[in-house]
Amino acid sequence: MTQRSIRLFQMDATVGDFSVNLQKLSRAAAQARADGISILIAPELALTGYPPEDLLLRPALIHKLEFSETKLCEISEGLTLCVGLPTLAPKKLRDCDRGNLSFRPSSLHNSLVVYQYGRRLTAYHKNSLPNYQVFDERRYFVAGTRPTVCKIEGIRIGFLVCEDVWVPEIVEATCALGVDLIIVVNASPFAENKISERYWHLTDRASNNQIPIAYVNLVGGQDELVFDGGSFAVNRQGKIVAQANFFAEEMLDISWDGKDLANSFTAALPSKDWLLYQALVTGVRDYFAKTGFKKAVLGLSGGIDSALTLVCAVDALGAENVHAVMMPYLYTAEISVTDARRQAEILGCEFSVVSIESMVREFMYVLGPFFEGHPVDATEENIQSRCRGILLMALSNKTGALVLTTGNKSEMAVGYATLYGDMAGGFAVLKDVWKTRVYDLARFVNLDREAIPERVISRPPSAELAPEQEDSDSLPPYDRLDQMLSLYIEADQSPQAIIDSGFDSEEVKRICRLVDINEYKRRQSAVGPRVTARGFGRDRRYPIANRWSF
Repeated sequence: MTQRSIRLFQMDATVGDFSVNLQKLSRAAAQARADGISILIAPELALTGYPPEDLLLRPALIHKLEFSETKLCEISEGLTLCVGLPTLAPKKLRDCDRGNLSFRPSSLHNSLVVYQYGRRLTAYHKNSLPNYQVFDERRYFVAGTRPTVCKIEGIRIGFLVCEDVWVPEIVEATCALGVDLIIVVNASPFAENKISERYWHLTDRASNNQIPIAYVNLVGGQDELVFDGGSFAVNRQGKIVAQANFFAEEMLDISWDGKDLANSFTAALPSKDWLLYQALVTGVRDYFAKTGFKKAVLGLSGGIDSALTLVCAVDALGAENVHAVMMPYLYTAEISVTDARRQAEILGCEFSVVSIESMVREFMYVLGPFFEGHPVDATEENIQSRCRGILLMALSNKTGALVLTTGNKSEMAVGYATLYGDMAGGFAVLKDVWKTRVYDLARFVNLDREAIPERVISRPPSAELAPEQEDSDSLPPYDRLDQMLSLYIEADQSPQAIIDSGFDSEEVKRICRLVDINEYKRRQSAVGPRVTARGFGRDRRYPIANRWSF
């Protein structure tokens, strides 16, 4: 068997934009032909982007797929193209009414289709449809039932789609047909520690079955999901022999020596802070690019959350496209204004100071008769926050800049945020980042530059909505709070289990209660990049009205 060159195309696909996605595939194929590449492989649902969600239920999708079939055949001239796309399931598996052009969820397969020299060669239909956390593929697809093996360029290749490779039985059934190589196309979203899980599963499957595996992954942001790429290949012994970079659209070439995958380019695994930061930057960059927004505006308070959000925005969009607005009130420390101004100057972005004193005074005057006889409480604090939200949204409306919210996951979890105030905006950069990780990332971005003034990192955190206010007045220290929240939200542990692990009983019950009663706030929060094992939104859905008790 002669040596063959196989190219993994780590593609950033745009959901619903068939034209752009086809252009990317066409350019990649042209380059592959020029470079003498035999087989070009693109990720799961590369044609539609992932996840296409209810676009899959639109009748017009079928017509777009039919048109794309012709284009993909043309693109495959002179090589073999393996690409992920939806395909129409056999008629007997469809669930549609006579005379009704709308297709039901069981109308489509999530498929890997092979095109060769201008024709469709074969197709594999994803067997294992994930239906947990951020995945709901059973809403849209019918599962395939059998493995597929095809001889391409003298290599007997078995095909899998994403979740399939996590199921040992599916891999074994494919290997049982007699294969030289397995190709897996993926749309596997980023989460902290997810990369090591992929390595473990793939090396285990390869070594147990003595079969090399090539893994190509999607890259880029799509709403709350961020795909890290990181495509790689493992040989028969389960050793990684090729590794693409992370968070970059690129090609990874692997070499088939006639028996196994040979050593190729292997990128170093970056630090966990680098990966998390790039996930956030990618999420911002692609959300703006794919929604058409060019500029961002955010409230810069002089605190660590807004400071980190500003750095992410500048790195994602360019300083010229970011406007930072400081909105002081009576309780805003002078050093907060100074540090905010200094950071904007360091990063080179537009900076404005707009006092909210007159706005708050007017609100309090109008509301005074209704507040009479009631003690001062969080209401007055929330008015400050909502005045700031009004200003930012007005700037957004007038200039077309998208408002970035600055709250972190710890705050969102316990409701330490103001609905229609600091929660008002279009994209929540830190929505899934624990406060302790915010500090880690702030120190990380300062490693080779001063992106955030050191005092912003070292000061005790405060919302500055009341005299001498600090976050610790309302919440436990963040290192302890984040541990409790992670156990309750990500690990789904009961309050009693958390208490048994060493935390104070009353504190645990209070924090868990705060998480539960603030679901209504989170449902109204802006979308933001999901970067943990379990984020808020489509990943964790709890009823707002319920009588559940611990």
